[in-house]
Amino acid sequence: MIHKTAIIQKGAKIHSNVEIGPYCCIGHNVELAEGVKLHAHVCIDGITYIGENTEIFPFASIGYNPQDLKYSGENSKVIIGKNNIIREYCTINTGTKHGNMKTVIGNNCLLMINSHIAHDCIVGDNVILANNATLGGHVIIDDNAIIGGLSAIHQFVRVGKFAIIGGVSAVVENVVPFASVSGDRAKIIGINIIGMKRNNYSKSSIIKVKKVFKEIFSKNNNINFNEKIKAVENNHIDNESLEIIKFLKNDNKRGFCMPNKNWLLDE
Repeated sequence: MIHKTAIIQKGAKIHSNVEIGPYCCIGHNVELAEGVKLHAHVCIDGITYIGENTEIFPFASIGYNPQDLKYSGENSKVIIGKNNIIREYCTINTGTKHGNMKTVIGNNCLLMINSHIAHDCIVGDNVILANNATLGGHVIIDDNAIIGGLSAIHQFVRVGKFAIIGGVSAVVENVVPFASVSGDRAKIIGINIIGMKRNNYSKSSIIKVKKVFKEIFSKNNNINFNEKIKAVENNHIDNESLEIIKFLKNDNKRGFCMPNKNWLLDE
């Protein structure tokens, strides 16, 4: 059903089973897949694809030009997967030629009110951005990560799978998978035990992740960081440990969030 006040430009591809509410504006290069639901006043422009059964709430703005002074009008894209919930006032900008030419969001994500995803970001599956969480350009958020409310992620930072960012945090370094980080210039305050339990990780897997974190991040002035990574790689073959090692070996020059001094890794 398409409300009579909606404005849909010629060329837009709208599946027959789509609901478009009052006063929505849909650009000519937009494609809406089956089951998409747009509440009132949603605006979608640019070369934008919205996947099946995604629901978008009032005043969300998707596919408009990035907030990047280097952007010069290139035909970049926004690609959004299926079964996402995009809440009020969420903004998702298109990509740029200085990145991947596309901003990508996976499946089953929850983007809460006033969250922002900047140009060239890549967001995985089952990701949650709480109210007013913001991603700078080129940020990568891996599957099942949670970004707390009012938190900001610096450009080019990567957040690993099952990591959780505490509310009102400023994250300027990469966040290792399974880590729990918090604070202004966020630091590791533990591992995301609750998230792991909710996703059916076994007790032994959680213990292994704790052990790997201790081996990598505990203070030992006789072994440098790269040597610790190598030692863990040689001594651990479980999937969770390998996920952490793979992440640490893929340093993008942002560095990594390190432990808060109050987190007693050596206990």
